[in-house]
Amino acid sequence: MNTVMMPQPGMGAGKHADPYQLQSIDRVVALLDMLSESDVPMSLAEICARMGLHKSTAHRSLIVLERTSMIERTPEGRFRLGLKLYELGNRAVEQIDLRDRVQPFFRRLAMEVGETVHLSVLQRTKVVYLDKVEPNRRVCMTSKSGASNPVYCTSMGKAMLAFLPDDLREEVISKIKFTRFTTKTLCTQEALLKSLERVKKRGFAIDDEEIEVGVRCVGAPIFDENRYPIAAVSVSGPASRITVQSVPGIAERLIRCCTEISRSLGIHDKRRSRYSSPLFHHYGN
Repeated sequence: MNTVMMPQPGMGAGKHADPYQLQSIDRVVALLDMLSESDVPMSLAEICARMGLHKSTAHRSLIVLERTSMIERTPEGRFRLGLKLYELGNRAVEQIDLRDRVQPFFRRLAMEVGETVHLSVLQRTKVVYLDKVEPNRRVCMTSKSGASNPVYCTSMGKAMLAFLPDDLREEVISKIKFTRFTTKTLCTQEALLKSLERVKKRGFAIDDEEIEVGVRCVGAPIFDENRYPIAAVSVSGPASRITVQSVPGIAERLIRCCTEISRSLGIHDKRRSRYSSPLFHHYGN
């Protein structure tokens, strides 16, 4: 149901009121969400039909959003998200407290493994990179904060996806549009679900050259006090250095790091970790 804010005294509700005054925050948020889920710009008629709005009502909201650069209009008169949202998103990434909280653990892990360490969060069907620490190596990763990659072919994405509640995991997977980046990319729901079963069993995920040939990543989730995967950490590097043989040792250090971060965020687990013993013989098991 759309919430309409009635004019109040002193709000300029008379004949000089702005005809494009925003009447409903809920409506605008829903409109932005809808545009973000569309792969192509949408027409006014499509927006009205999808949201069940009268043309004049939708048009007022679109005008306000266009005026503030939250959305933009194509030459064909269709609407899509604007660059202002990208700017705000990057600023939100820069200001997020989680980065400050994980820094001590983050940097120690990078020193231990000698590879690039990433921090990310899940946003719809993508992972958004919040931070990274690079070792003093000549060959390093080129990712940057604010960038994103598909959830199904990244180690951090699969690490978070595997531990989501069943209904949320199903919802995310249902919205994935699979694209093949390399010969190893998982391109079906069945393949992804099978991979997530292994992730949940062993506690970490692998991007085995699934998004970029020659790059291998190991990822594990960070949990909040309710055991919800709020973020993930990965160790990334050339496949020549992160080999099949080295993955178990990296995974053990990574899981230890994520466990310490989770505890710092309020999670308490008195059970002995099953990752404290040398059980890793092959990362695909």
